[in-house]
Amino acid sequence: MDNLKGFKRTSYAGDLRASDIGKEVIIMGWVQKKRNLGGLVFVDLRDRAGIAQVVFDTDVSEEAFKKAEKLGSEYVIAVRGKVCERQSKNANMPTGDIEIFAEELRVLNESQTPPIYIKDDDEVSESLRLKYRYLDLRKPKMQKNLMLRHKVTNVVRNYLSDNHFCEIETPFLVKPTPEGARDYLVPSRVNEGKFYALPQSPQLYKQLLMVSGMDRYFQIVKCFRDEDLRADRQPEFTQIDCEMSFVEEEDVMTIMEGMLKEIFKQVLNKDVEIPFPRITYAEAMRRFGSDKPDTRYGLEFVDITDTVADCGFKVFSGCAKEGYSVRGINVEGGAEKFTRKAISHLEDHAKTYKAKGLAWMKITDEGVASPIAKFFTEEELENIVKAMNAKEGDLLLFVADKDSVVFNALGQVRIAVAEKLELADKNQFNMLWVTEFPIFEEDEETGRFAAMHHPFTSPLDEDVDDLETGDKHKLRAKAYDIVMNGYEVGGGSIRISDSQIQQKMFRALGFTDEEAYNKFGFLIDAFKFGTPPHGGLAFGLDRLVMLLAGADNIREVIAFPKNQNAVCPMTNAPSFADDEQLEELSIKVDVKEEK
Repeated sequence: MDNLKGFKRTSYAGDLRASDIGKEVIIMGWVQKKRNLGGLVFVDLRDRAGIAQVVFDTDVSEEAFKKAEKLGSEYVIAVRGKVCERQSKNANMPTGDIEIFAEELRVLNESQTPPIYIKDDDEVSESLRLKYRYLDLRKPKMQKNLMLRHKVTNVVRNYLSDNHFCEIETPFLVKPTPEGARDYLVPSRVNEGKFYALPQSPQLYKQLLMVSGMDRYFQIVKCFRDEDLRADRQPEFTQIDCEMSFVEEEDVMTIMEGMLKEIFKQVLNKDVEIPFPRITYAEAMRRFGSDKPDTRYGLEFVDITDTVADCGFKVFSGCAKEGYSVRGINVEGGAEKFTRKAISHLEDHAKTYKAKGLAWMKITDEGVASPIAKFFTEEELENIVKAMNAKEGDLLLFVADKDSVVFNALGQVRIAVAEKLELADKNQFNMLWVTEFPIFEEDEETGRFAAMHHPFTSPLDEDVDDLETGDKHKLRAKAYDIVMNGYEVGGGSIRISDSQIQQKMFRALGFTDEEAYNKFGFLIDAFKFGTPPHGGLAFGLDRLVMLLAGADNIREVIAFPKNQNAVCPMTNAPSFADDEQLEELSIKVDVKEEK
């Protein structure tokens, strides 16, 4: 193999333009494609910036030409040559106006035939892409995604630093605490039988930093949650974590809106209007059935419970009498676009979210067409059509049940309809704040209440007195989420800074004073020494970048992600530990290694 001695790169191949014509350059990268036309060899050389065409001509350099004839896909090469105007320009390439006539070629490393194509439109499975991630990352799309991520974090650091935030690192080996998801546990060799946990978030530490007087903190930090995965989740993920002292909700929201505005301007050259719309959690559920609604399209819920309270269709009237609700969405023009088979698929979809069924009506020129139309009088049907603001050609979809089921099932049907009809503009970004979340959420199986966010979220002032004795379903928090195109990209709250209110919260969650102190004693003690009012917010960096990149899942914007089984196909992590390591940690494993 040749070496670099005497060669120093002068340009990135993908950055060369017509303004560089006449310059002598040295470029380095990988062979994307080679075409041998006899007296000429054309090579597409790829580097991080893009692709440029290199021409090897015997009239320019016979030695370089002979080397070029032997080049293979993904060979690593360095080329010295002159930038010339391209004879047959390629408008589809940023470098399509130029080509480099090679005067010298050095082969820095050869390559075996890659097991995956190094191109954006390959059809290879995700499992193979993750197994050969170092090759997958050579694709222009993946490099673009990682560069976009870098730009976002750069903007974040500059913006927060300009707004008096201080970047501070917090520990990765922490005390296990109940924060919602399962902890990843780390055994301690020097403290036999004891375990650290990997942090689900730096929540307690950032509050302690406010007690410490740091005033404004941020950190772009890894967090860990041992939970079932999906397209926008990973066992290890990255947060933009922020906390501020002497603030109320509006102060935090204003700063974070400014940061998003700056990200969109600097990264996508898009102007977004602030302040973002604000709706309460109750309103979001009532209108969209979701606390992270996609507002790029309508399909808002209509509550027809009162309209059908005395109708002949017992499914509807029975729910009304039980104190449940009947809600629907009007799919304008959907009567022709949804066949009975398509509606049946929607019903199956609703049933996966605990709905007992999905009622439907098509508004035709002859009236209402529906399997359930026979159970209604003409007047009752007219009242439903009027309540739904429906017209000829519309499709009406209904779910009847308790609110939690109606919201979830009909909300998912709403999303499925929007996807089928392609109602969401992929180039549009709709942001909004969802506020006044419930403090508690009830486990339907056990009936026990847990903190919807975490135990340090401040109640609304008017709900503080009812923390221990009030109806837990109705208590609200000073909590807020930032939602973008149907995804929660950030969430936070004003924290409890009063020791007595914090003790009330622990008791409301079922902790005795002793249990609370055992788990959170260091925080309880810290609050005794003068705690400023404080609050903050954490953005999911992976999810935010995914949306900015127009990607389908967060694995597309993470360099080395895990698959949906929390496994790294490239390194085969997790793996079994050696017996000697386990013995040092006083751990015995019953699971036998698979042969």
